[in-house]
Amino acid sequence: MIIFGNTSYTIDQIKAGDKGPLPSEFEQGFQFCRQWLNGQDRFSLQTSGSTGAPKIIEVYRKQLLSSVNATRQFFRVKKGWKLLCCLDLDKIAGKMMLLRALEWEAHLLVQLPAANPLENLTEVDFDFAAMVPLQVEACLNNSRTAEALNKVKHLIVGGASISISLKEALSKLKGSVYQSYGMTETVSHIALANVKKAGALVYQTLPGVELKIDDEQRLQVKAPMTGDLWLLTSDIVQMKSSNSFIWKGRADFVINSGGIKIHPEEITAKLSGLMQEFFPGKKYFFTGRPDQQLGQSLIAVVEGVDDEKVRQAFLNRAKAILPRYKNPKDIVFVTEIKLTSSGKIDQLRTLATWKN
Repeated sequence: MIIFGNTSYTIDQIKAGDKGPLPSEFEQGFQFCRQWLNGQDRFSLQTSGSTGAPKIIEVYRKQLLSSVNATRQFFRVKKGWKLLCCLDLDKIAGKMMLLRALEWEAHLLVQLPAANPLENLTEVDFDFAAMVPLQVEACLNNSRTAEALNKVKHLIVGGASISISLKEALSKLKGSVYQSYGMTETVSHIALANVKKAGALVYQTLPGVELKIDDEQRLQVKAPMTGDLWLLTSDIVQMKSSNSFIWKGRADFVINSGGIKIHPEEITAKLSGLMQEFFPGKKYFFTGRPDQQLGQSLIAVVEGVDDEKVRQAFLNRAKAILPRYKNPKDIVFVTEIKLTSSGKIDQLRTLATWKN
C-alpha cells in the first residue's frame, strides 16, 4: 500500500489508474508507479543540476530493479516494512523510494519535500527512510521530531555530504544510519558508509558493484545499475580496498591555489563547527575565486549580511584550524544561497546571482 499525502492506494488501484481524490502534486509519482506496475521498460530521469545544467537520461527497468534488489539485500528487508518518502518525486531519490515500496511489498507514506518532514506526522514508526542533510538537521533541531527520528530503524542520508557535527549527532541515534553515495546515472546509491563508525566515512559497495580509479583518482563504477558499463564519475576518492573508498570531493570543484589542490568538501568538514559558531543556521559553501598571484584563492560563500568584524574574526580563527595554504582568503555574503529541487546547494546559480 502507498499513501500519497492522506489518501491510501492499493497496488491494484494504482495499476488500474484509479486515482480517486489524488492531489495534483502527487500525480507524477502515481503515474510512475502505474508505469512500473504495467511493465514499462524504459524511463526518463532528470539529473539534479547541482554541478551543471540538468539533463535527461534514459535508464532501463533492469537497472532500476538491480538497485532495488541490492538495497534490499544490504538491509535484509522484510515484507511489510514501513517506509517514508519525503524527497522530490521528480528526481531519482524519490522515484527509488516508490520502487522500493512496490518491489519490497512494503507500506509507504509519501510526503511532499519539506525542511522538517517529520514535523506534521502524528505517528512515526518507520523501518526505512531517506533524507537529505538539511532535512536531518531540521529534525534534530526540534525536540519532538528528534525523538521521532530516533525511532527510524534504518536511515540513509544522501544528496550532499554531512558535516562532522552532524555525523556526531547521527551517531547517537538508535537505528542504523548510512551516508549514501550515488547519482542519477547510477540510479541511486551504489555504496553506503556507516555513519556510526569512528573516523572518516568509508563507503562499501552494494552487491554486484565494481570500482576502479583513473590517473586523476576519479572513481569509475561498473554495476548492473549502470547497465554493466563503466561509468567515469567526477568524484575524487581514496581507494581502501577493491570494494570500499573514502570520498574526497568533486573533481569539478577542486581549487588550484598556487599549485596546491584544495577540495572544498574537506574544508567544509574541518570548518563546520566554526561555521555554525559564526553563522548559525546559515547556508554556506566554499569555492574558488580567480586570483592574480595564486590562480585561484579559497573563499567562503555565506548566506547573510556583510559584516567586516565577523569576517575578520572568522578568517583569523580558521587559520588556527587549517594549514596556511588551505586557509580561506575571504568571505562573500549573498542574499540567498540557491537550492536544487532535491535540496542540494546549487553553487552555479548562487554564484551567477552574486556576480550579476
